Amino acid sequence: MTETATTEAAILIVDDEISLRNTFSIFLKRAGYATVIAVGSFEEAVKEVSSRMFDLIICDIVLETHSGIELLRRFRQLGVTCPVVIVTGYPEVETASEAVRLGAFDYLPKPVEKEALLKTTRLAIRQYRLEQGKREAELARERYRHFLEALFKSVSDSIISVDHDMRILKMNHAASVLFCALQPELREGDNLHSINQKEELTQLTDNVAKVLKTGIELTDHRVELFLGGTCKVLSICISPLDNGTGQSAGAVLVLRDMTPKKQKASQKRNHFHKMLGASPAMQKVYLLLENIGRVDTSVLITGPSGTGKELAVHALHQESPRRNRPLVMVDCTAMTDTLLESELFGHKKGAFTGAEENRMGRILQADGGTLFLDEIGDISMTMQLRLLRFLQEKTFYPVGSDKELQVDVRVIAATNVNLKDKVKAGSFREDLYFRLLIIDIHLPPLREREGDIPLLTEYFIGLFAKKLHKKITGISEQALVHLCRYEWPGNVRQLEHAIERACILCQGTTISSADLPDEMLGRSKIDRPQTIPEIGVTAEKSGNHPRLFTPTDEDKQTTEKILAALKKAGGNKAKASRILNIDRSTLYRKMRELHIDADMFG
Repeated sequence: MTETATTEAAILIVDDEISLRNTFSIFLKRAGYATVIAVGSFEEAVKEVSSRMFDLIICDIVLETHSGIELLRRFRQLGVTCPVVIVTGYPEVETASEAVRLGAFDYLPKPVEKEALLKTTRLAIRQYRLEQGKREAELARERYRHFLEALFKSVSDSIISVDHDMRILKMNHAASVLFCALQPELREGDNLHSINQKEELTQLTDNVAKVLKTGIELTDHRVELFLGGTCKVLSICISPLDNGTGQSAGAVLVLRDMTPKKQKASQKRNHFHKMLGASPAMQKVYLLLENIGRVDTSVLITGPSGTGKELAVHALHQESPRRNRPLVMVDCTAMTDTLLESELFGHKKGAFTGAEENRMGRILQADGGTLFLDEIGDISMTMQLRLLRFLQEKTFYPVGSDKELQVDVRVIAATNVNLKDKVKAGSFREDLYFRLLIIDIHLPPLREREGDIPLLTEYFIGLFAKKLHKKITGISEQALVHLCRYEWPGNVRQLEHAIERACILCQGTTISSADLPDEMLGRSKIDRPQTIPEIGVTAEKSGNHPRLFTPTDEDKQTTEKILAALKKAGGNKAKASRILNIDRSTLYRKMRELHIDADMFG
């Protein structure tokens, strides 16, 4: 203990002789003790120790009204723990033994010499400070022990300590719960080998033995373990147990349950952004879109035509941090290679015939936002290579330019074909396929969306009744049964078109079976009632009623050609227009006029 710490102590002098009080005070202050308080009576001494703490009390054995022994006894009643030095001119055995019993530190016989006073003061204060430090250390250790015990009991990780014979020294509550399915009666004192009932646990005990033998810690060893009928993933750390002297007393096992927590069942949703449906299949899709939308990586959306891939793209974009940036959509099948390359990457003026000015490509337009590449499975091998380089580097060259541009774009691709089959057939690059397949979302066909058809039907009836200015309020039970039994090769888009057609044909407030297409009623054209038009109805009206028409031979020939092209293109209108060598807008117009539904081709 330093001299400074000693001289900073507070000292109380109790003596009824003023000359002795002053002499002691002068000696002690000159020795460097800054706080020295001197009083002359029993009452004053009690008052002082009741108001502040002292490191030493020097008290005369004889006071005017009381003895020093009485004062010492009173100090102990008040809880005073500092040393007390008794000053006396007549030491007696009985007085000495009583003083010692009450905790007096020492005697100073009168006359008190200066050096004896200062030496006794130093020793008393030093010992008091040492005892204080010891008590504080013990209290700290006790608090730390209680803290460790509370931590050991409450921590969620399972903790087991074993000795060199693998006897369990200590285990917390979490460990008892973890292993209760294997060994309900496992307790402290049992051997760790008693849980050795599974191959995974055999490996665990082998690892403990290895750590006990080598003293080398094993960290983050992860195993799958079936406990209580469920598969748990445990991260296991095994460390040597130090007994505090550097010697090994055994090993400590810490087992952390890494099993993914089951998400609380989210409230059933009947829509998500622009997507509609309450079926279990769509609930999974909503959850995927919600989680994947937040992750800024490429996404591949698969599923048959008409399942709502564009709506899924909108949902992903809205769920992403890029929601306030552009969403640029590109139909990869609507353009030739040259046009698609220019459309995506842009071009420099004069790059090719017809390039009369610089053009910003769709990729650059989407900078900071999202780029959607629809029907990516139909692009050529040349374009696949260019896209692959762009996806890998996020850089590109506009057509006719030697200046490289860099963009920050999230790419979402979609296809209704099986890209894996195309890879096997050699018509789609495998490296591009895996680059796109970082995360994939499959949209289920309508026939797998149990219970969604009534919901979608109600929505489309409301939509088209308002659009056509009709007071249609619902659909008959029989008609709805037909819709629910139909296979829907064209999925939601086909249902939308069927309800639009039914709303056009409906003469009252309720859609009936007669307003539905024949294929949805399970009838052939031969069985079709004469009141139903062969092709459909035109958009022309006579008064408030749709006008039926009889198709001409030319209409029939055109219908057959369009149907054949659509069948060959699998319902893809962009492909069908190229097969027919006509503009896509012309194909759309002819299909509306002849009431041809491409969705039936899937």
